[in-house]
Amino acid sequence: MKQPQDLRSFDSLREILGILRSPEGCPWDRAQTHKSMRDSLLEETYEVLEALDADDKDRFCGELGDLLLQIVFHAEMGSEAKEFDMGDVIEAINTKLIRRHPHVFGETKLSSSAEVLHNWEEIKKTERGHDKPMLSGVPKQLPALSYSQEIQGRVARVGFDWKEDEGVLEKLAEEVAEYSSAPNALEKEKEFGDILFTLANYARRQGIDLESALRGANRRFYSRFEHMEELCRKTGRDIAKMSFAEQNELWQAAKRKENGE
Repeated sequence: MKQPQDLRSFDSLREILGILRSPEGCPWDRAQTHKSMRDSLLEETYEVLEALDADDKDRFCGELGDLLLQIVFHAEMGSEAKEFDMGDVIEAINTKLIRRHPHVFGETKLSSSAEVLHNWEEIKKTERGHDKPMLSGVPKQLPALSYSQEIQGRVARVGFDWKEDEGVLEKLAEEVAEYSSAPNALEKEKEFGDILFTLANYARRQGIDLESALRGANRRFYSRFEHMEELCRKTGRDIAKMSFAEQNELWQAAKRKENGE
């Protein structure tokens, strides 16, 4: 089958997807549905974030392509089922962008990012209907830390936020104290959730994406422990039979290697 020649063209991507979904195309691609592709969409999103966190520009570019494929794939399936097509998808987002930026495409006057965010929330309130809860639009499928930061960020846009960072830190100390005095495991779990929630709030106020920060910590831990295992293999030692002090020496060696010492 003849393949498209201009591989930099968005239309070529749509053409390729059409061919893959055609009777003469790929059996696997033809068998997919919106629901069967759900996990792939989520996986590709996380791979984009992983490449972004790693500051790997080439990989980031490639992963964005994989994510774009997911969007075009769903649009192609929607078109086949006469539900919607790529034009509908693009029109919807273009309309939304113009509607939510009246200070750019209209006569509204806004002078700061804070005013833009507040007005954005007012526009979204109109879109969803004034009787619908403000937080109802936040996807509950988000990872818990991301969900926490998102809902706290949204209520902050309407003024429900601490005036100073010190207030959040005082709240954190209060939650830690409540955790320490919790009488049973169930209450401890509840109070620990409050600690994480407050940490998420503080991170948001500092401009820190908590999911990215934790992914970074996870990567560093993985790399350091992998180096510990490598040192054990080289010296014929079993890490499980070492004392904690000996293991910690390897951990410190791994940190020094990470820092280029």
